[in-house]
Amino acid sequence: MATGWEADGGVGPLHGVRVVELAGVIMGPYAGRQLGDLGADVIKVEPPDGDLTRHYPPTRSPGMGVMTLNLNRNKRSVALDLKAPGGREALLALLATADVFLTNVRPQALRRLGLTYEDVAATAPGLVYLNAQGFRSDSALGGHPAYDDVVQAASGLVWLNEQVSGVPYYVPTVLADKICGLVIVQSVLAALHHRDRTGQGQHIEVPMADTMLAFTLVEHLAAATLTPPEGPIGYPRALSSRRTASRTADGWMCLLPYSDRNWRDFFAHVGRPELADDPRFASYAARARNADDLYVLLGELTERHTSAEWQEFCDAAGIPAAPVLSLEEAATSAYAVEGGLLRDAEHPTEGGYRLIGQPVRFGATPAGLHRHCPHLGEHTDEVLAEIGHRPTA
Repeated sequence: MATGWEADGGVGPLHGVRVVELAGVIMGPYAGRQLGDLGADVIKVEPPDGDLTRHYPPTRSPGMGVMTLNLNRNKRSVALDLKAPGGREALLALLATADVFLTNVRPQALRRLGLTYEDVAATAPGLVYLNAQGFRSDSALGGHPAYDDVVQAASGLVWLNEQVSGVPYYVPTVLADKICGLVIVQSVLAALHHRDRTGQGQHIEVPMADTMLAFTLVEHLAAATLTPPEGPIGYPRALSSRRTASRTADGWMCLLPYSDRNWRDFFAHVGRPELADDPRFASYAARARNADDLYVLLGELTERHTSAEWQEFCDAAGIPAAPVLSLEEAATSAYAVEGGLLRDAEHPTEGGYRLIGQPVRFGATPAGLHRHCPHLGEHTDEVLAEIGHRPTA
C-alpha cells in the first residue's frame, strides 16, 4: 500500500476542504497539520511575528525553527495583525470561503477580537467552527491559561506518576497537546460529515482538561466505576511500582505475557511450570491483584536469557515482546524506515531535514507531502488575491 510521501503525494481524502487555522504552539497546529496531510487546503493565519514554534531553536534561518518544519507542513501562511484596521476584515473574508475554522485562542480574546462563533456564523452559517482551550468556557476556570503541563496536572496524570514513582513528574512528551490535537481532527471530520448531510455548520469546543480526564479514566476509573465504589480509583496493574521493563542477560525488554496460555508457556520456558497453578498467578484477576509480586518474579526470571533469545521465544509462543529502544533507535529502526515514518526531505530554503511520516495508510486517497513548511506570511498576497480581498489601507 502506498505511503504517499513523495513530493507529489497525490490527492488526499480531504481534497477540496479549506481549513483556516488560527492557532499556535502544538495542539492546534498539530491538528491542522494532520488535516493538511490528508489533503485539506490549510491556511495558517499568524500574527506579524509568527507562531511561537517558529522561534524554537535551532534554526537555519529566522522563523524556521526545527519544530515548525513538521508542524506546519502542508499549509499556506498568511500574516495578519488582527488588532489593526483591516486584519479582522481580511480574516472574516477568508472565513467566508472556508469549511473549517480551527483556533486555540482563548474565548475572552476571541470576544475582544469579535471572532466568536456568533460573530462568524452570521456570515458563514455552514462553517465548522472549532475552538480548543485548557478548560470549558462556561466553567469557573474558563478564562485560565493552560499549557500541556498544567493540563497533565489538572487531569490526574501527574498524580498517577507520583503514585508509581513517588515523584509528581510530567510525562516526558506533550501528551495533552497531541491527544487533544487528535480529538480536534476527529471532531472536525464528524462535523464535516454532519454538514455534508444537512448543510448545517456548528460550534465545537474541545476543552483540554475534560478531554484528558476522560482519556485517563478509561482504565483508571476501575473499581470506582461502580456505585457505591468497590475500591479506590486507579488501575492496579498500571499503578504497580514494579511495572517496568525487564532486565535480560544483555539489556532490557518489554515482555508482556497476557493470557493464561501466555503465562503457562512463559513459566514452562523458564523451568517453573508450577507457577502457572500458583493461586496468585492462575487467572487474570489473580494476576491483577498480585501485580507487584508478578512483576518482581518476571524481572528475576528474564535475566536468564539474552534479549534476542527472549524475542525468538516470544515470537514463537505468540507473547507480545519488544526490546527497549532509545528514541533514536526507534526512529531509525528497519521497521520505521520501511514504513517511511522518518525520512529525509529537502526544504526549498532550509535544506535537508527529517520528515515525520503519516502513519495511517489509505488505499485510494493516500496522505501526502503537498508542500513544505512555509515562511511567515509567504502566501498572504496569494490567498487574499484568491478570495478577491483588498486589505483596507
